[in-house]
Amino acid sequence: MEATESSQTWIGVPRQGLHVFADGCCEPRSSQGGWAFVAYRNGVELAFSFGGSLNSTNNTMELLSLFNAADWINRESTNERATVWLDSIYAVKGCNIWRPIWKNNGWRKVRANAKARNRKIADAELWQNVDRELSRNPLITIAWCKGHSGIDGNERADKLADQGRRSFLKT
Repeated sequence: MEATESSQTWIGVPRQGLHVFADGCCEPRSSQGGWAFVAYRNGVELAFSFGGSLNSTNNTMELLSLFNAADWINRESTNERATVWLDSIYAVKGCNIWRPIWKNNGWRKVRANAKARNRKIADAELWQNVDRELSRNPLITIAWCKGHSGIDGNERADKLADQGRRSFLKT
C-alpha cells in the first residue's frame, strides 16, 4: 500500500488485515439509489454485496452500505479487527462523533436554538441499526477515504453501488 497522508491516494488495497470498502450512490432526478461493500483480507478480495432502492437519498445509501458491511463483518469475522472505509464524511462523522450524542438524546438533534431543538435525525431508524451492528463488535473501526481518487477498494465499491442503483431502473 502506498499512501500520502494528505491525499490518501492508494495503489491497490491495504495488504494486511480485514478492510471493507463501502459506498452508496443516488441519482437525484430519479431518487434511485445503490449501495455496496467489498471486503479484502490481506489485500485479496474476500466478499462483496450490493443492492438498491427506489425513493432514496445519497446519505441513506451510504448508511445502508455501512450497515450491510458491519452486518457482514459480524457474521463472518466476529473476532477480527476490521476497518470499514467510507468516502462519506457524513457517515464517518456520524459514526465516530455524532452517534453517541444522538443515541444519548433519543436519536434526536438537541440544540440551543429552540426552533432546531429536539428534531428527529434523518434516517434515525437506519442509524439505530448501524449503531446496533457497530456496538456488537468493538473491533470495527470506521475511517474516511477520499472518493474517486484511485483507491481500488473504493472504486470497486462505487461501481458495485452503481450496479445496485441500475438494478432498480424503470423499464
